[in-house]
Amino acid sequence: MLKIYNSMTQEKEIFQPLQPNKINIYVCGPTVYDFCHIGNGRTYAAFDVIIRYLRWRGYNVTYVRNITDIDDKIIKRANENKEAFITVVQRFTTAMHDDFTKLGLLSPDHEPRATEYVPQIIKFIEKLISHHCAYVANNGDVYYDVRQFKEYGCLSHHDIDQLESGARVEINDVKRDPLDFVLWKLAKPDEPFWESPWGAGRPGWHIECSAMSTSLFGDQFDLHGGGKDLIFPHHENEIAQSEAATKKKFVSIWMHAGYLQIEKEKMSKSLGNFSTIRDLLKNNKPEVLRYFMITSHYRSPVHYSEHALVQAHNALERFYNTLRGLPKALPLPESEFEKKFIAAMDDDFNTPVAFATLFELAHEIQRLRDKDVSLAAQYGALLQLLGGVFGILQDNPESFLQGDNDTLPVEKIEALIAARNQARADKKWAEADRIRDELLAISIALEDAVSGTKWKRITTR
Repeated sequence: MLKIYNSMTQEKEIFQPLQPNKINIYVCGPTVYDFCHIGNGRTYAAFDVIIRYLRWRGYNVTYVRNITDIDDKIIKRANENKEAFITVVQRFTTAMHDDFTKLGLLSPDHEPRATEYVPQIIKFIEKLISHHCAYVANNGDVYYDVRQFKEYGCLSHHDIDQLESGARVEINDVKRDPLDFVLWKLAKPDEPFWESPWGAGRPGWHIECSAMSTSLFGDQFDLHGGGKDLIFPHHENEIAQSEAATKKKFVSIWMHAGYLQIEKEKMSKSLGNFSTIRDLLKNNKPEVLRYFMITSHYRSPVHYSEHALVQAHNALERFYNTLRGLPKALPLPESEFEKKFIAAMDDDFNTPVAFATLFELAHEIQRLRDKDVSLAAQYGALLQLLGGVFGILQDNPESFLQGDNDTLPVEKIEALIAARNQARADKKWAEADRIRDELLAISIALEDAVSGTKWKRITTR
């Protein structure tokens, strides 16, 4: 029985799809004016695991992740670079796709862009105006009238009368209320624009997600996700404008991923304390970054540090050492490990408990390795199967453990190991030790076993 924490009710709820066995999920995507940082990656990796698990459990999942491709930040970056806004958008969209592919993130089934949905956005705004929930201000912009939506604050649990204008709430003299938010902005000189009943302009940020999600899913859908920073005002505003337009409950369950923090602050571009995904990939395996981002519960904060990345590498190394050398086999069916894994993930996608189960499974494989290699291999196949739900442990163990070595090619390493083994056979212990130390100096560790000598790269950070 799958339970999901609903940010709206602040409780775990038994999940029932609107349509049997079918789940529609919309996750707010990035604004493409810069390279994605690891905090962005954490949000999308968390939802990637959720979608993988739902599909593994047999649900027919349609996943939508939008792209905000028109925004003040994009226009500012384009002006700074003296280039067209679409050039900025294409460059950083391509970079985003490249980063996400390396992290093993599944592609969404639909990736709508705001500029592709301008006609739908205009119709949506027209409906809000006809319902007396929006108005044209004296400067020509169109605003949503927050006071017309009596449930405003239902997601963020704010009292509308006590709300203070936040960082993303615009304040000017043309609005009826400081909380009113823009739906359509008249274009300024040299800005991109689209024609509308209110003049040449462009959509506001909040309206695009309502228009795109309802265009793809209809007036109601199952799950809406994003980072916790989107609860207010973005998702609050989505609810207000969508339910005012359709007169229906917009979303069944709201899901929000915790912040990625560095030195107890949220990692963000506005604070300048961010590391981009592509910069971190220069010195870290993609699987290590992915593991680091998904081991914490999706609603919990993730604390970034170099030490945390080393711990992630060491944990993966332990798993791959467990799988190393096992013969191929089919996963053991209906094991207690799989049942515990499912129970953890059915409890609001509790990845920490699920990972604890994987470590228990790895321990059992090591215990069985010398007693019943056939059963150990079946458990090893199960470990890879369950790891696949998290998008990890799909590499060849030798490839992961040996990795890339710019200092010495593999054939040279193998030749040195052969020379060491010969020195040991000849009882030339000093020479054998010298070769071991030579390899260790370039981060190559040797493991002597009955089956022969194996080697792996070790992290030196």
